[in-house]
Amino acid sequence: MRWFAALMGAGLLAIAMAGPAGAVGDRWAVIGESSAITMSVRALGVTQTGRFGRWTGDIRFDPDAPEDAEVAITVRAASLTMRQAAVTERAVGPGFLDAERYPTIRFQLRELEPTAPGRYTARADVTVRDRTRPVTFPVTLSVDGGVARMRGGFVLDRADYGIGTQGAMNALVARQVRVDVALATRRAS
Repeated sequence: MRWFAALMGAGLLAIAMAGPAGAVGDRWAVIGESSAITMSVRALGVTQTGRFGRWTGDIRFDPDAPEDAEVAITVRAASLTMRQAAVTERAVGPGFLDAERYPTIRFQLRELEPTAPGRYTARADVTVRDRTRPVTFPVTLSVDGGVARMRGGFVLDRADYGIGTQGAMNALVARQVRVDVALATRRAS
């Protein structure tokens, strides 16, 4: 449950910083201590939350032309941590993320469309368990002192990715998973 939201949060991050192929820009590095990919889902009558601890980003970005950004994010599915160890084990296990068979979650930004100063609509592809689906969501983007910060979030239907659709837990976990991403980057040296 949380695992899925966290996973999708990673997708959001990648999407917000990515753009069409062929875009020009400097390579930017993720500032890990200032970035997070989290998820939340209702399960067993409570909101379960989680965070992905291991992910990488390939980001090319020009602050003067953010709509041309190129971003790809790869998340290690097994790095999801929930509040309780038993919930974490279930989330990364075969019934849900199946991190052993599907070790990575991928996000690829396709478009970053300006909507207002510092605000964009991101369109990206998210791949979980070898199923790729498009997502569209609002993001904010700011650059200050050589650090670019992106924030955004979206909701995914876990059934679209074949996550937790079998067994008794399916009825006890909401299909809608919220993913939130807070990304901080700086120009790579």
